[in-house]
Amino acid sequence: MHSQTIKKMNWTIIIIEALVLTAAFTAMILIPLVKNPVWWIADYPEDIQEEYFKTHERIPAKFFTPTVLLKKGMAILIALALLLVVVWLAGAYNFWSALGVGYGMWLFIDWYDCFFLDWVLFANMKAVRLPGTEHMDAAYHQKKYHFVQSCWGMLIGLIPCLIGAALYAWLFC
Repeated sequence: MHSQTIKKMNWTIIIIEALVLTAAFTAMILIPLVKNPVWWIADYPEDIQEEYFKTHERIPAKFFTPTVLLKKGMAILIALALLLVVVWLAGAYNFWSALGVGYGMWLFIDWYDCFFLDWVLFANMKAVRLPGTEHMDAAYHQKKYHFVQSCWGMLIGLIPCLIGAALYAWLFC
């Protein structure tokens, strides 16, 4: 009988990473949002944006504007760099384990963003409402809007996770 080495990932590290990344993500979103809700205007539903623009100067608020693409692009590059660290610390041993850990972490944060930040915290937190839209309680509780955005996030997240897993496998396996 010959012995075979079974590689295992460190689930304690994965759980700690999930908690640390969730806290960092929350700070990255919440701090600018509380200081200036307009910073994330492209992430608000259109009816909230339109109400805001009734009393404020119109600025680019669509997803495919240079400013939004720059913010989201930088976030994806940061996610890619973090992905390499996360999968390495977790003990990923090939492309598939790196993809599983990386995309699993992406999904965890994506779902946390949708189900807690968007559906619970931001829907009820007046400090993050755009000026002039504080009265729009129903608009801030649009679960379907945030769920659809989360689905897009899951799809977009595959890109850095696939690239990161391939890069990790090439560099470390």
